[in-house]
Amino acid sequence: MQTNLKTTPTDITAYMRELGMRARQSSREMARANTGQKNAALMAIADALLASRAELLSANAKDMEAGRKNGLDAALLDRLELNDERIDGMAEGLRQVATLPDPIGEIEDMKYMPSGIQLGKMRVPLGVIGIIYESRPNVTADAAALCLKSGNAAILRGGSEAFHSNQAIASCVRQGLAEAGLPAEAVQVIEITDRAAVGELITMSEYVDVIVPRGGKGLIERITDEARVPVIKHLHGVCHVYIDDKADFDKAVAVAMNAKTQRYGTCNTMETLLVAEGIAAQILPVLAEQYLAKGVELRGCEKTCAIVAEAIAATDADWDEEYLAPILSIRVVTDMDAAIDHIHAHSSGHTEAIMSEDITRARRFISEVDSSSVMINASTRFADGFEYGLGAEIGISTDKIHARGPVGLEGLTSQKYIVIGDGHIRG
Repeated sequence: MQTNLKTTPTDITAYMRELGMRARQSSREMARANTGQKNAALMAIADALLASRAELLSANAKDMEAGRKNGLDAALLDRLELNDERIDGMAEGLRQVATLPDPIGEIEDMKYMPSGIQLGKMRVPLGVIGIIYESRPNVTADAAALCLKSGNAAILRGGSEAFHSNQAIASCVRQGLAEAGLPAEAVQVIEITDRAAVGELITMSEYVDVIVPRGGKGLIERITDEARVPVIKHLHGVCHVYIDDKADFDKAVAVAMNAKTQRYGTCNTMETLLVAEGIAAQILPVLAEQYLAKGVELRGCEKTCAIVAEAIAATDADWDEEYLAPILSIRVVTDMDAAIDHIHAHSSGHTEAIMSEDITRARRFISEVDSSSVMINASTRFADGFEYGLGAEIGISTDKIHARGPVGLEGLTSQKYIVIGDGHIRG
């Protein structure tokens, strides 16, 4: 869909409400689409992405060039970049979602009540989902996949820094929908970059059923404060790995390195390493050597700095910081209780991991640490919808109501009660 509207507030309001009306109408068609249609659309979109590889790379090159000129930092440029591997990943994500069971229409917990009626719950779409995201153009494909398979319509608003990439992906989405006989307006990518469009989207409660923001803390705080519709969100990812004094040395080194250095600019990257006092003197020098070799800046507590000469003193603010960069905070703690206390005080509720061969301690850790993902002897980088078998994720929620952790198909649905009777009346 192309628009010739001028970007005045009045015109933006009209444009957004037109998108909203089309999305609401499309949501009814999507709710009754069968599994075959939805899967055909997903496969067609995947094929279109691969067939349009050159166009996608060309569009992304424009965004990357503009991003460098505008001074985007390395983490944002990394999120913005499309390459062959990431295009293949988008297509694979769509195909994996197509193979997942369709949750819509599932009926569960059917039972007879004392009155003789049958009562159960049916899984249904949420309706229209507004998704606001920054930098990562692959979110356009991921969001389209999950919204389509879960029978929802979507209005997508990518960051202006990824404008050309998002529009190129949107073209592939429209092509796939058309081939499957589904409405093109089932997935609409906003074509204006004015921030007023976001303000309209998050207040259109008559057209939009839920908002999913994906981006920096500032964006998500704004959405949370101003939205008039429910929001599925996490503010930031301050993730921890705790190395217990009963940890396997080699496993702990491998996981601590991967959790931090496999990729810096993601919300499931470790930002704080907690190390038990009993193993700190042995393992920190080994880890420090490897981190420094990769250019990671180390900020440590007093005990850490005494062991690692290259570490600089951490400030109080460091323990709450999501760096999204090659910077790591390290604290030596007396034991697991102290580690859990630190996590409760400073975690964002995203992902935490314990490295320990003591199963009793490990089980206690996963019971007492209240985050959306808690791991034993595994990297925090696994906190991801694709790795969890969701095919793709719409985002990660640290809220405790409706959806928590990576939000896949089921997180984009609701349930309604259904009642089956045979002329039953209430006495």
